[in-house]
Amino acid sequence: MPAHPWLEFAKRVQALAQAGLTYAENSYDQERYQELSDISVAMLAELTGEEVPRIKELFTNEIGYQTPKTDVRAVVFQEGKILMVREKIDNCWSLPGGWADVGFSPGEVAVKETREEAGLEVKPVKILAVLDKKYHPHPPSPYHTYKIFIQCEIIGGSLQQGSETLAVEYFNSTELPELSTERGTASQVQLMFEFLDNPDKATIFD
Repeated sequence: MPAHPWLEFAKRVQALAQAGLTYAENSYDQERYQELSDISVAMLAELTGEEVPRIKELFTNEIGYQTPKTDVRAVVFQEGKILMVREKIDNCWSLPGGWADVGFSPGEVAVKETREEAGLEVKPVKILAVLDKKYHPHPPSPYHTYKIFIQCEIIGGSLQQGSETLAVEYFNSTELPELSTERGTASQVQLMFEFLDNPDKATIFD
């Protein structure tokens, strides 16, 4: 069961409304699907604490069949520790990464984000996990998100903060910093350490 079931209901209503607005062939159906969309926006605003105009900005600027967004995170180990960056947006820590960019493969996103946020050149070597955000203890979010964790090896560069980060550091599994839980949870980071302890561990997916 998702951590926020009513949030998931609201997002599902929005997805159905958006599909209906795309494919409905008469004004009566268009009106009803728009009403459903408005209801879902009001529900999401109530559940997430965001203002209604902000929810509309996030949702109603898309057209066509709604699909999940994809968040890619690079997993870089060094001497038994994991690489993390301190986010400017909330002053907390996360694995390097972000939204997948159009035109980039998941591996290319992991490489780009690690370079931009941590100053390191890496190569992707293995997909460790593909997780559905709704099954993990993240704060409420208006998006349905898949998270892809990709193990990467360092091939160059040097540790340095980027335009969106305040610091870069390695942490061991028993001394994690305060995490940016919108981007990653402690249980997810601990899951990554399982791959360090067992390199043959099979990819995890929800």
